[in-house]
Amino acid sequence: MPDGSLFGEVFGHSAVDVSDAAWLQAMLDTEAALARALERAGLAAPGAGAAVTAAARAERFDVATLGEATALTGNPVPALARELAAALPASAAAAVHRGATSQDIVDTAMMLLAATALDVIRTQASAAADAAAQLAAAHTDTIMTGRTLLQQAVPVTFGLVAAGWLTGLDEAVAALARVRTERLAVQFGGAAGTLAPLGTDGPRVAALLAAELGLTEPVLPWHTARLRIVELAAALAGLAAAAGKIARDVTLLAQTEVAEVREGGGVDRGGSSTMPHKRNPVAAIAILGCTRQAPGLLATLAAAAEQEHQRAAGAWHAEWQPLASLLRLTGSAAAWCAELLGGLEVDAAAMRASLDAARGLPLAERAAAVLAPRLGRAAAHDLLARASATAVTSGRPLRDTLRAELAASGVDIPARDIDAALDPAGYLGAAAVFVQRALAAHYRSTRSPGRRAGP
Repeated sequence: MPDGSLFGEVFGHSAVDVSDAAWLQAMLDTEAALARALERAGLAAPGAGAAVTAAARAERFDVATLGEATALTGNPVPALARELAAALPASAAAAVHRGATSQDIVDTAMMLLAATALDVIRTQASAAADAAAQLAAAHTDTIMTGRTLLQQAVPVTFGLVAAGWLTGLDEAVAALARVRTERLAVQFGGAAGTLAPLGTDGPRVAALLAAELGLTEPVLPWHTARLRIVELAAALAGLAAAAGKIARDVTLLAQTEVAEVREGGGVDRGGSSTMPHKRNPVAAIAILGCTRQAPGLLATLAAAAEQEHQRAAGAWHAEWQPLASLLRLTGSAAAWCAELLGGLEVDAAAMRASLDAARGLPLAERAAAVLAPRLGRAAAHDLLARASATAVTSGRPLRDTLRAELAASGVDIPARDIDAALDPAGYLGAAAVFVQRALAAHYRSTRSPGRRAGP
């Protein structure tokens, strides 16, 4: 979340909290839940769970002191467990960290942080999808130039463009929902994944711990089986990709020479330090600043998934900061995306002007199809290629150069047929159908249980 730092409002533009305090509280929550689970299993004194829970508050601990101790043990849990136990009577202290290893606490804390973050991220991404749906519905018939390889292609509608944004966001939200529901699991295996200190009670305590924390109970401890982390990271990177595609489209459509869309936000948004006339697409730029970092973080987490034997030497440690950063950056991108799409200004007149400025060239494909029955496909293509080349070099409309080529070839095509062939409104194919399909899929997803909230 925005933390008052210089770049916090750009890269932490959401309520996702992966600060040191959040990590610390998540670890304490895990220790407290373990004490309650042990008490429920009859393995801790009555009242031990409540006592540990009352003491497990982050503000009671000094992060800097724990950080110094982390340099001695490789992670903060040993020092944290000692301090927590020291604050309790002996009967309750005996329940602190019983049966657990440090990785159990850190991994479970990481799952808790991810669960909270995913709920926030899905809410923001769903808001962005709702805004995209509104744009798609409002502009189903708004004709604009389609662009392939950064060159003008055939006509499309802005509704179809927004529908593409919508579908990307909806699919990303669905992937995050699956991870949130199915893949965030408690970690409880002890030193080498056997829970030997708890004997035959180990699996029962693990199940109770999962229930206490609202996390999935895994089939077995996953200390060096890191597919859950990779799947979480991939789902986050997927949303980052969907948001980044939207932001890149907006930056291109908002260029001065194009000016088909503008960001909202008022006169104070998008200012330049030296050029008073500029209105930069700040939200889109901020999204890209966040999402460009996601692939590298995903790659780091995927590389760290190769872990040896029962506990890894270094690869586990390599996950902590990249995953926290990926959660924070994806949350920021989702929040910026909701803001961007919620205030996006669409200039339909500019879109039509850009299309008209192409002098009919984007309709050359359709004109060739109209001529093919009379001339044959290859001859029609070659004739349109010559007419298009002349239109480009002379600056004349394709309509005029096409008529000249037809006359020179002795082909008589009624002018009304040529005009119809060069009408962009008649060459939109299934654009409107695709928009409606995207909207229907979106509205179905909004009615699905738990779209925004976690399980």
